[in-house]
Amino acid sequence: MAGGDEQIGRVVTPAQTTDSRVSAGIIALAAITLLIGGAFAGLLVEGAHDFSGAWAAFDPYLLRVVRFTLWQAVLSTLLSVIPALFVARALSRHPRFFGRAFILQLFAVPLALPAIVAALGILALYGRAGYFAGLFSAAGSQGWPGIYGLSGILVAHVFFNLPLATRLFLEALQTIPADQWRLASQLGMAAGPAFRLIEWPTLRAALPGVAGLVFMLCITSFTIVLTLGGGPAATTLEVGIYQALRFDFDPARAVALTLLQIALTFIVVLALTRLGANVVGDTNLPVAPRRYLSVDTTEASLNAVLIVLALLFVIGPMAATVSAGLGADLGRLAGEAAVRQATLTSAVLAFLSALLSVMLSLALTMARRALALRRRAGRRTLLEHATDTGAGFVLVVPPIVIGVGWFLLLRHAGDVFAIAPVMVVTVNSVMAMPFALRAVRPAYDAASERHERLCAQLGISGWARLRLVDWPSLRRPLATAFAFAMALSLGDLGVIALFGSDSVQTLPYLLLARMGSYRTQDAAGLALLLGLVCLALVLAADWLGRDKVRNV
Repeated sequence: MAGGDEQIGRVVTPAQTTDSRVSAGIIALAAITLLIGGAFAGLLVEGAHDFSGAWAAFDPYLLRVVRFTLWQAVLSTLLSVIPALFVARALSRHPRFFGRAFILQLFAVPLALPAIVAALGILALYGRAGYFAGLFSAAGSQGWPGIYGLSGILVAHVFFNLPLATRLFLEALQTIPADQWRLASQLGMAAGPAFRLIEWPTLRAALPGVAGLVFMLCITSFTIVLTLGGGPAATTLEVGIYQALRFDFDPARAVALTLLQIALTFIVVLALTRLGANVVGDTNLPVAPRRYLSVDTTEASLNAVLIVLALLFVIGPMAATVSAGLGADLGRLAGEAAVRQATLTSAVLAFLSALLSVMLSLALTMARRALALRRRAGRRTLLEHATDTGAGFVLVVPPIVIGVGWFLLLRHAGDVFAIAPVMVVTVNSVMAMPFALRAVRPAYDAASERHERLCAQLGISGWARLRLVDWPSLRRPLATAFAFAMALSLGDLGVIALFGSDSVQTLPYLLLARMGSYRTQDAAGLALLLGLVCLALVLAADWLGRDKVRNV
């Protein structure tokens, strides 16, 4: 029997069964390295070509941009995280009530909405001609000036990040062992001591990671600041990079701003890693736990007020987007050649981005598993470590930074705008990989655990194994990853904002152009169309993921 086990152990991980998977992973890593390395090469070449100009760009204006970037990120984090603590606790204290599941699903909707769609909804609600403009004008001594500038940026960031932080804190609270609640109930512990002794230690442990994640999302925000910033006084580093290239065409300043953006993002991601934060914002919530402590009437009323206020804040811009979109001439928009062409372009580019993202993610997942099986003992090799964490490195380099690097590298080779489709597909696919990996990796590891020895004994490897053995287990996770990656690509504005032109337009680019030309009704109609498509894709991804879990 021992000899049989030894024989199985010898055939589990021979080189001929793992080389194809490792080779696929190496190709995926090479593609990621080429994309990011090419961007850095473009920055270095431009910086070396005009070093004095890049150094001169470090002027008082650049320091003001850095200061505003950090300041708006700090304020956005505080305004998102602190209320989220109380909302999450309120939801945790009431694990069962009518509409709770709907509220949690609604809190996931901002993750699916493109930033430019949310910006249109916020303007429709709080803008100078928004639904609340009359109320705000009546409350003040002067007319309502609108919500452009820092206030608009903060409202938009809180709209996106308050629900995310709430779900993350709620997930942390649901990890509290049931025995602690049972003991607290037996001791007759009131709400105050229960919070201090049971809930707050868990929230305090989760607080640095959640705050760091929100801070990173706000410091790398591009679309929100571009659409709601309102001028030079409310400009962040990423928007400054875009303006330096598309409006001023000052490559030296773009290089200086890009290097500062990379440095800030690297510091934040490094801090997140040390804190153990969830940098991709996956917030799948388990089933509500049993409730052992009773909630008195006063606390229940306060909790209800908190939940309702948070719900109204989140649902307001979404409802305004729908209302404004329905008020547009949707029939005329659907008949416009520019809208049809932008829709087709968005669909094709998003499909290709999602397909490439899923292929790269699957290649890295297979290579990581094969290398882990090959390793007998000891520390991981550099290649195994790269297949495990290589996709996460893209979080350090925002899409606008990669776009700028390639823009500078290719501008001497010909028409840089002609490669817009290639840049949109490649950058968006790589940026969606951290999300795709979270859907694909657990399913592939579980399938490998079940089938690895049998495949080795039968000599099934390569394409035959993927088609005959792994595909039934990976079909739904791959579909989940594909739908989510396609939604992210559809709503992206970062890369196309640099490379877009009259000949290559996506829906977000066309929407931004209509906003810039003050065709707000058209922009509202396009925002409704884009938001509904992205929401449908993310809901499909969520349904596929839950169905997969249910069928395991």
